[in-house]
Amino acid sequence: MDDEPEITLGDPAELLAGYLDFYRSEVLRKIDGLGEAELRSSRVPSGWTPIGLVNHLAHMERRWLRWGFRAEQVDSPWGDSGNWTPERPTAEVLAFFHEQCAHSREIAASAELTEVARAGGRFSEDDRPTLGWILFHVLQEYARHAGHLDISRELTDGSTG
Repeated sequence: MDDEPEITLGDPAELLAGYLDFYRSEVLRKIDGLGEAELRSSRVPSGWTPIGLVNHLAHMERRWLRWGFRAEQVDSPWGDSGNWTPERPTAEVLAFFHEQCAHSREIAASAELTEVARAGGRFSEDDRPTLGWILFHVLQEYARHAGHLDISRELTDGSTG
């Protein structure tokens, strides 16, 4: 998806799904054309790298949808913590990202926005958010990090937009 969802779209579930896909593509577009050195170099004091940010977003989707909403037992749900330059090859990070996005799409399509997350994964019986809340949280993560990538890309090679 290259464009935002249609301006006439009013269904909240379709709107969230459309904007999530829009920002997923924006993140990939922001790193498209960067060489391996640029993908693994930081332009900011915190030290995150473009490929590290993609890795973070993949783990974030997994934490919120698979481990969070569905309460699936997943290996290393916080596997991105403090690791802004993953050791895995770029192709593996991108494949992991695409895999997690596909899982998230399937989960979002299979439940109502008002459905509450299962207990036993990320959440206990007392702190379970709705799917709508989770998807909105994931969307704001993407919007924020796409902006970070805008700045990083401009500092790297002058590309904007």
